[in-house]
Amino acid sequence: MRCCVCLLQSSLQCSPSKMAAGESNTRSSCLNLSNSGPLGNAPPSNGTHSSPASNGGSAGANSGMNRSAGNTNPRSGPENGGGADSAVRCAPSTQNPPRQAAGQSAAAAHGATAGAASNMTATSSSSSSSSSSTASDASAAAVSSLPSSPASVLVYREPVYNWQATKSTVKERFALAVGSAVFDAMFNGGMATTSTEIELPDVEPAAFLALLKFLYSDEVQIGPETVMTTLYTAKKYAVPALEAHCVEFLKKNLRADNAFMLLTQARLFDEPQLASLCLENIDKNTADALAAEGFTDVDLDTLVAVLERDTLGVREVRLFGAAVRWAEAETQRQQLQPTPENKRRVLGKALTLIRFPLMTIEEFAAGPAQSGILTDREVVSLFLHFTVNPKPHVEFIDRPRCCLRGKECSITRFSQVESRWGYSGTSDRIRFSVNRRIFVVGFGLYGSIHGPTDYQVNIQIIHTDSNTVLGQNDTGFSCDGTASTFRVMFKEPVEILPSVNYIACATLKGPDSHYGTKGMRKVTHEAPATGTKTCFTFCYAAGNNNGTSVEDGQIPEVIFYT
Repeated sequence: MRCCVCLLQSSLQCSPSKMAAGESNTRSSCLNLSNSGPLGNAPPSNGTHSSPASNGGSAGANSGMNRSAGNTNPRSGPENGGGADSAVRCAPSTQNPPRQAAGQSAAAAHGATAGAASNMTATSSSSSSSSSSTASDASAAAVSSLPSSPASVLVYREPVYNWQATKSTVKERFALAVGSAVFDAMFNGGMATTSTEIELPDVEPAAFLALLKFLYSDEVQIGPETVMTTLYTAKKYAVPALEAHCVEFLKKNLRADNAFMLLTQARLFDEPQLASLCLENIDKNTADALAAEGFTDVDLDTLVAVLERDTLGVREVRLFGAAVRWAEAETQRQQLQPTPENKRRVLGKALTLIRFPLMTIEEFAAGPAQSGILTDREVVSLFLHFTVNPKPHVEFIDRPRCCLRGKECSITRFSQVESRWGYSGTSDRIRFSVNRRIFVVGFGLYGSIHGPTDYQVNIQIIHTDSNTVLGQNDTGFSCDGTASTFRVMFKEPVEILPSVNYIACATLKGPDSHYGTKGMRKVTHEAPATGTKTCFTFCYAAGNNNGTSVEDGQIPEVIFYT
């Protein structure tokens, strides 16, 4: 559908037949352009659509787009439809100079362009009478500035672009005749349209009606079905106050199931604040956002912007699955066969942003390795990355994503450090539970007693009842020979629920190390800012544990976020 704006009797009106059924052709539903330009300046009178105003008063009464020409003397005042910001009142003269020629010469002198009124007034001072006492302050000031001379003079005022944007209420906008710099340019500018009907093919009627209601009544009429088209219309016609209302509406209705759709629109309409809120929502609810129906409709640039983030809260194998679903939808949009080669082609840069090294070898083998999207060389290099040490270089990012915010915390369960703890391939294990939900991101481990040394290590967190591995990492660390602890991090944060038993596990390969003694069964961490307490309870882990217990052994430190 399309909108039409009709110019009837020198005023801009919305055609009832083309805007909305039942709209009456009344003054309240029109765009009514007065005889003056913005800020009390007279509009240019050299347009091809200029028409004479017969007896002075009719120009103000019509409140239209009439331009004074020939031997007329339009008057502006309360009795003639003018106001404080109406056109400058001109003193009568016996022979009025042609205003059209005056306007043309001023436009040439000052380089007037489309989009701003030329703001010029011509007058002859041969008159012996002065302005009426009913003239406004702005008119009087303008008249007093004109020199007394037998020759016509031109007064040029610098146009103010988009002055409507500084007016937040309808009262202020009516005082300046129109509520949009674009409309001002269309109907008051030096290249104003001469047509009596203007088609707006890219604007929805409901959105344009919402714009008119806001401009002339301050009424905000937006809903879920019209907010995006209304935002587009408000931007097109430079009405930032209505833009702000639309963006605020979107913020209040932002959810995980529409976050990707709104992110696409926010990027399209250049709304960085809304885009930032959408990304934060996706970070916090990544799995739900990826599962939403609108996810596969986003453009490639939006997909890339999300996959680049380090703060997504989902396992990498699920990101890969979501990317494959998007690729299937994109091949259909491009009318391509959904072959692995075409999926790889449409994914482009997005494929390189999947962090395959963060997957477990089981996840990689069951999914990406068999998808056909990766090349044989990529599959082999990733399998080597999972299985050998030192790990070879791969072409994909291996930096962990961390969806956590706030300050990192840690607790130490030993109060003393001793020497010589040996390793023979058996894992050090300790059982623990907490009183509140946390996310464990790594352990602190003791290093060598023989000076600087490199260790190979596998760390895990296991759910005790189900014996399920919730998080693990095959990696290494370097120590400097001191009794300090050395950080070893998981690929992704591991969620720990309150009052549930877990096993912390570390399998080291390397020389004898330091170890902790005088262990504590309960360790409490108190957040300095909030006073929130996180209480860890440690217990003996039955089975092979390389001697680690509550009293002494390895895994002295747990690193976590609350």
